[in-house]
Amino acid sequence: MTNEATEQAAERAQYITFRASDQDFAADIMSIREIRGWSSTTPIPHVAAYVRGIINLRGKVLPVIDLKARLGGGLTEVSPSTVIVVVDTREHTVGVLVDAVVDILAVSRDQVQGVPEIVGDASNGYVEGIAVIDDKMVTLLDMQRLTASQDSIGGSTQEQ
Repeated sequence: MTNEATEQAAERAQYITFRASDQDFAADIMSIREIRGWSSTTPIPHVAAYVRGIINLRGKVLPVIDLKARLGGGLTEVSPSTVIVVVDTREHTVGVLVDAVVDILAVSRDQVQGVPEIVGDASNGYVEGIAVIDDKMVTLLDMQRLTASQDSIGGSTQEQ
């Protein structure tokens, strides 16, 4: 491999793409632990509306959040393609409910654009950027930020 090809490969990151609310989102593949089929959750009282509940993941209690609800779009209707993406962050492990997993993408830096300033506040810091691939836009999510601000899940992750 030439130096130029090595540099181009280093500038590419792999993302898992998934769908929620008829929109494509992606997360860095290194933050994804596994993808599981939907299983019913056990509700927890007094949590944020986007928290679907908890599941038992090989003996460990795992909170599950609904991505669509987390982003303000209402609760996801469960279907046969609905899955739970298990996300590992530095602080915790969380399940993220999505409509379906779509693909794995290799995204280069030149395919990623920032969030337009006018909608910057609406992203709540969860959006790393927008990847434009073959005239299709995929919202790149920062799973650390998306799951970290949930002070109602798995103990407190509240920053003081």
